[in-house]
Amino acid sequence: MKQFGVIAIAGRPNVGKSTLMNHLIGAKVSAIANKPQTTRHNIRGILTEGDTQIVFVDTPGIHKTSKSLLNKTINLEAVAALEEADAVLMLVEAMRWTEEDELVLQRLAHVTCPVFLIANKVDKVSDKEMLLAWLQTVSAQREFKEVFPLSATKEINTAQLQRTLLELMPEGEWAYEDDDITDQSTRFICGELVREQLMTYLHQELPYSTAVEVERFEDKGKVIEIDAAIWVSRESQKGIIIGHKGESLKRIGSSARISIESFLERKVMLKLWVRVEENWENSPKHLQQLGISR
Repeated sequence: MKQFGVIAIAGRPNVGKSTLMNHLIGAKVSAIANKPQTTRHNIRGILTEGDTQIVFVDTPGIHKTSKSLLNKTINLEAVAALEEADAVLMLVEAMRWTEEDELVLQRLAHVTCPVFLIANKVDKVSDKEMLLAWLQTVSAQREFKEVFPLSATKEINTAQLQRTLLELMPEGEWAYEDDDITDQSTRFICGELVREQLMTYLHQELPYSTAVEVERFEDKGKVIEIDAAIWVSRESQKGIIIGHKGESLKRIGSSARISIESFLERKVMLKLWVRVEENWENSPKHLQQLGISR
């Protein structure tokens, strides 16, 4: 008897959703950076254990700022994922509750499937009695299926959460092969790994309105050649990414190449350049071209 289900991971920006999904499926398919809005799509990660398959949907962070078409699209992507889920993981940061956490809770008000409250980053909380009291307070705000204090990065309680979710899945035929780990294309993930390094190295200077498009992906046998364009909105942003004598772009490219080689398990030749497209984040055509809107 096969079991199959879809689980959405919801939460405010920068709370650890991508890290949690990557650990639950045992592979890195979603970009991680210490910056809000790293995830812009509903990234699907696939876990297959025994007779059970779970599709985890790493949703973009639900947030209040929705001025640009890009930000509005991000919020719509996140909310849409909740409608098709068999269960939802609401991820919060232990000992912290913000207005955006409240907004996520409001978005879940009409969700009828089981909702788990996941308190992440408990490894940073030394006073466990205070943590327990805080958990009791926040978990009283709605009827949660279960409350899990955990640390995605330290893998505290992640295995227990995985077991609980596997047991919860309904009967059903699998949607993917047993060795699939994501429904995203290889090109897409490579682009996200480049953008992850942009966020990592330029988290202070870099605006949210940056995207990466893989324009060429060619397997040459011994090496995979990848050409990728980094889109920005203004000429000044291009200068920030390139840096003095191109040093910043070289550093980003080198780190991205290492990440891509680890993902592909192949040698990679990566070429990057920066393209200025004024106000692309408000252009439906550009968002569709980048795969951010459908």
